Amino acid sequence: MKRIHELSSMSVNKYKILCAVVEYGSLTRAAAAMGITQSGVSHTIASLEREIGFLIIKRGHSGVRLTPEGEIIIPAIRGIVNSSEQLKQLAASIHGVAIGNVRIGTFTSVAVHWLPQIIREFQKEYPGINIKIYSGDYSDVDSWLSDGTVDLAFVAPPCNGKYDIIPLSEDRILAILPKDHPMASYSRFPVSAFSTEALISMPESSDQHTRRAIEASGIVPNVKYTTKDDYAIIAMVENGLGVSVMPELLLSGRNYNVAALELDPPASRTIALAIPSLVNASQATRALSNHIKSWVEKNR
Repeated sequence: MKRIHELSSMSVNKYKILCAVVEYGSLTRAAAAMGITQSGVSHTIASLEREIGFLIIKRGHSGVRLTPEGEIIIPAIRGIVNSSEQLKQLAASIHGVAIGNVRIGTFTSVAVHWLPQIIREFQKEYPGINIKIYSGDYSDVDSWLSDGTVDLAFVAPPCNGKYDIIPLSEDRILAILPKDHPMASYSRFPVSAFSTEALISMPESSDQHTRRAIEASGIVPNVKYTTKDDYAIIAMVENGLGVSVMPELLLSGRNYNVAALELDPPASRTIALAIPSLVNASQATRALSNHIKSWVEKNR
């Protein structure tokens, strides 16, 4: 009972420091992000572990990671930190001041072509709201949503978890070919050709929509190269190493030395916002989600 009482009286700041250590995977980087000394971070973690009664993190040559016990409690700790942030934002909103922190997850095409303009316009209206961006692939974004790392995220449904989904836009899936490819002059690229053409692909966990577009035709793609970097794929296609499949948004606004063709049969993905719970979302998270929805409606 004594230990349970100690847990209830812990400072939320200790939880914030622990979350920073887990996020950055390093005591040094967490200290820099929090504006405190590394010894202060180390002391805080040690104090937290004494109070909670077991080790939360392990230190190694490759950095810091959670212990099995730490993995179990970190979602609850993030929940407390998030609730503390929501309380601060609610109190500020009562005073008519918009403040807070919003963590947003995104994949490359949105991070490059939408987010800079979205954030620029949002910060003009809400200068007191800080935004932190987490950029990865579909599986990264889904993990961040499920474990509470981000408050909202751009997704391409279906998602693994159950979230409140706000559809934003439909985005065509296109084939990209070297400009001197024999099929570059076609009006459409037959999906069946991926069974013989050398395909440059992202890993399967990062590429479910383009893979689904191919496999829906009942063929097995001839995957020649695999990389997680969208722009590396484009560069490889430009150099004649094969063909690939890309969302149209990723290709927009740039003059790549490739031919981009609609697929036959055509395919697309839905770009949407996902929020773990719109009802329980902070004021700042709701403000950003409303702004994103309005921005996309005006600019698509």
